[in-house]
Amino acid sequence: MENRLLTILSVAAVILIAVIIAYGYTSEHPAPVAGEEAGLKQFASASEVRAWLAAHAPSGGGTWYHEVDGAVPAAVPQVANDVAEKGAASLPTFGTSIDHSTTNVQVQGVDEADIVKNDGRFIYVISGGELAIVDAYPGEKAKVLSETPVNGTPTEMFLSGDRLAIFSSGQENYPVAYKAAGGMIAPAPRYYRAEAHAYVYSIRDRAEPVLVRDITLSGTYYDSRMIGDRVYAITNENVYSGMDEIPMPEVKDSLGTTVEPKVSYFDLPFGSYSFSTIASFSMNDDRSLSAGSFLLGYASTLYVSQDNIYLAFQRPVAYPVRAVPVAGTDAAVSQVKAQPAQPAEETTDIYRFAIGNGEARYVGAGEVTGHLLNQFSMDESGGNLRVATTVQGYGTSGSYEYNNVFVLDPAMKTIGSLKYIAPGEQIYSTRFLGERLYMVTFKRIDPLFVIDLSDPTSPGILGKLKIPGYSDYLHPYDATHIIGVGKETEANGWGGVSTSGLKLALFDVSDVNHPAEVDHVEIGEAGSDSEALRDHKAFLFSKEKNLLVIPVREVEHVLVEGKYASYTQKIWQGAYAFSVSPGDGFTLRGKVTHSSDDSSGYYWGSQDAVKRSLYIGDVLYTLSSTEIVATDLGTMSPLREVPLPFAGYGYQYGVPGMMVE
Repeated sequence: MENRLLTILSVAAVILIAVIIAYGYTSEHPAPVAGEEAGLKQFASASEVRAWLAAHAPSGGGTWYHEVDGAVPAAVPQVANDVAEKGAASLPTFGTSIDHSTTNVQVQGVDEADIVKNDGRFIYVISGGELAIVDAYPGEKAKVLSETPVNGTPTEMFLSGDRLAIFSSGQENYPVAYKAAGGMIAPAPRYYRAEAHAYVYSIRDRAEPVLVRDITLSGTYYDSRMIGDRVYAITNENVYSGMDEIPMPEVKDSLGTTVEPKVSYFDLPFGSYSFSTIASFSMNDDRSLSAGSFLLGYASTLYVSQDNIYLAFQRPVAYPVRAVPVAGTDAAVSQVKAQPAQPAEETTDIYRFAIGNGEARYVGAGEVTGHLLNQFSMDESGGNLRVATTVQGYGTSGSYEYNNVFVLDPAMKTIGSLKYIAPGEQIYSTRFLGERLYMVTFKRIDPLFVIDLSDPTSPGILGKLKIPGYSDYLHPYDATHIIGVGKETEANGWGGVSTSGLKLALFDVSDVNHPAEVDHVEIGEAGSDSEALRDHKAFLFSKEKNLLVIPVREVEHVLVEGKYASYTQKIWQGAYAFSVSPGDGFTLRGKVTHSSDDSSGYYWGSQDAVKRSLYIGDVLYTLSSTEIVATDLGTMSPLREVPLPFAGYGYQYGVPGMMVE
């Protein structure tokens, strides 16, 4: 009997160990915290990283690409040695008195990189692998002033005075040895290692920008923020545990500085490993450069306040294991193996880094149940971090879904929570504003929740509004009104709901216990869409100008005359401009299109699709891949079309990001 019991316990232990190895640590595993208890350690060398990964990491791939024919990326652009040689700007100095829009950001004072920036006179846009600078105001005289090719694949940029920084993705041809069955492969193959560049330009002369600095970061560009003139950029680089020589994170500056950041880590297992590098540099002080790297999972969400960077990592989930009886075991052992393992709930780790003096310093980490939708799922207030999550999974009794709100103190300890909100639904949008959280969940209808966070230790629901449709993005109109952008819904013949057109809604939340919809407008029918549903930077709003602009892909179903009645789709794309106020609701001011007919909008990713809009003075500028259209805001009549250097989708072989004519 004793031997039989030992056998049962041994088999159970093996199953438990197998589950832990297969899925990583579960929610029972304590998350790292601040101070010495955090367990933050540093590797002294690449060999230590290799040894640690050999003991902890499953073998797997990373951001490495095998060289096929010896092609190498294009050469790095020449960096000017002395910007002063250019002299004063060739264009007259332009003041900042003209009102102009800026990038729609989550946190005031924390700028976010985008494909377009403007300073009240000039528009700077990434188009077709080039930086185009447009002398934009007045609108009827707008013209492209300069076109500057950017190496690699430029993605987004920051603007600070007479400096502009463009982030671009590239690759480094890198010889890497790795172990294989039978010994080392010889000669060692060459691989491309992902790297990101921050190209800093002097734009004192807008007609001829000068590249003054190239900061190269190992890994894939993930995201960035700018506070004042200080840029914080983050890259991720998967670690290939099978390599005999693991390349360590590195930040190189064309001005002569090379930073090899120490790699910090927690003695905790992840499903996979990545170097997360946080680099910081000043747009205007060329001497400033710092970086730190952390061996973690792969970052899924970034939130940045004026004082802290928060990186969120979603853990892998262990689902039920249903074992089958094994030959050679008795009935008792078979029963133990057949019992399903209880699945761990979704869990997200959030790491906090204090930023100051150009450096990011690890402070602590916490964990929350569930996963985050996007950056708007986090917010900092009074030193506390507020987080909204959705939990989805499968248990022994089937699937489940619900939502939570957590409050973490500066040490990343959970001090308040509100759980199991809207069971069976998931979060579609959130917006933290002061002591309130406005949260939209959806399954059949759109509940808009108003959640009180005035006492961080005891969050509570104040009220909710149930209406058809849902909002993918929430934006404050004022202290008592919220704008929502999403989709309308309608009942279908199968007992469920189907999405229809785009929906703009204005909510009155002055009575927090009874929020109300002031007005809504529906655009198009099923299939209609907007970039603003996925990217808040595509949303343009100014309360002072009574202006709201969103990109639109509008679908209408048109009856085709003939022997048999049928319908076809008529598709229009461009931008809708509205006036909006609590008293009048939404009033259409006009529409702008970059297409000469309706057919160009038939497919996704059309070159004529409006991606962004901005204003300078009394002129609205809408941007597509191919052009900028200037429109008079008073009359909504077109003023001018400015072609951009975009030359079509495609890649030149062996040169990532270079567009094909």
